[in-house]
Amino acid sequence: MGKIDTITKDYMKKNSVFADAFNYLIYDGRQVIRPENLQELDTAEIAVPFGNGDEVAVQKYRDLLKTAAFMADDKAAYLILGIENESEVKFAEPVKNGLYDFLQYSKQVQQTAARHREAKDWKGHEDGEFLSGFYREDRLTPVITLIILFGAKKWDGPRTLHEMMSTQDSGILKCVADYKLNLIEPAAMEPEDLDKFHSSLRSVLGFIKYSNDGDELDAFLSKESGLKALDVEAARVIKAYANTEIEIDEKARVIDVCKAEREMREKARREGIQEGRREALHEVCKAEREIREKARREGIQEGRREALHEVCKAEREIREKARREGIQEGRREALYEVCKAEREMKEKARREALYDVIKNIMESLQLNFEEAMKIMKVTTEDQEIFKKII
Repeated sequence: MGKIDTITKDYMKKNSVFADAFNYLIYDGRQVIRPENLQELDTAEIAVPFGNGDEVAVQKYRDLLKTAAFMADDKAAYLILGIENESEVKFAEPVKNGLYDFLQYSKQVQQTAARHREAKDWKGHEDGEFLSGFYREDRLTPVITLIILFGAKKWDGPRTLHEMMSTQDSGILKCVADYKLNLIEPAAMEPEDLDKFHSSLRSVLGFIKYSNDGDELDAFLSKESGLKALDVEAARVIKAYANTEIEIDEKARVIDVCKAEREMREKARREGIQEGRREALHEVCKAEREIREKARREGIQEGRREALHEVCKAEREIREKARREGIQEGRREALYEVCKAEREMKEKARREALYDVIKNIMESLQLNFEEAMKIMKVTTEDQEIFKKII
């Protein structure tokens, strides 16, 4: 069980508060059920389903369960009363609470049957009575389960078993047993409803009801005298469920919630001022960092532009230098080509002249070409060239 659940259970188990809740529910606030009329029961609901086969026990645990024996309209009344404390809307609550109630009825049937078996008083009763263990004159004690929503929002979940059905066909639903929730929800209460409570529960429910509206809460605090001397258990519930950080002296018997709320708000105000200063300083520092960062980024951009300018300038200079060097290289290559061509022309003229001399020697001396080249001492290179010509 969580801490908040424990706080609520400890508060609601007090007979004065428990009785107050059911007097509101059943008797519209009239003080019919007295705290001394209540007796606590085991919250474990255990039942064995009816049948002749193997029996498997079903066990569920309620938050609170008490019996109430009292006089109502000069008649004795006996009830079994259960409370389920909720901080959130539960959408399967009709099934859960219905199960609790019917497990309790099942337990009553089993206990009645056990008494009959022990008394062996089945004579004079029909077979059906004997087999079920529940006689015609036997009666069940009414079981009433109440949900208290400890929260400032309204219950927007199903309130009946019929609302949970997959069909809303009236012809079908009239054949389906229904189960209705009994619910106390502070957010749906009118101010006159709160006046029907006579314990600290009025202060608790009222505080929760108005906890989300500062002006309405202030108005409630100013007129709710019960909050000036609230028992510690009730103050713990308010702190747990009403979104407030009031300080509670655990050694005290009662708490002045109004004073605690004012002190809490004043503390929150001072903390808010400090927080505001810290946030303002944070914003100033943040703005300074952003300015610096912006300047840094702008500097980077400016640096990039300057660097790009320098790169472009250097590239132009390199290109110009390369152009000039290209011109010089072109001039040298052109001069080289002219000289080369001139050399080739001279070499060609020399070979042609030498070739003519060799032919004249061949004719005059009646020699072949190779013999004539030996006489002229022609180089090997020239010989190769002349052989190609011949």
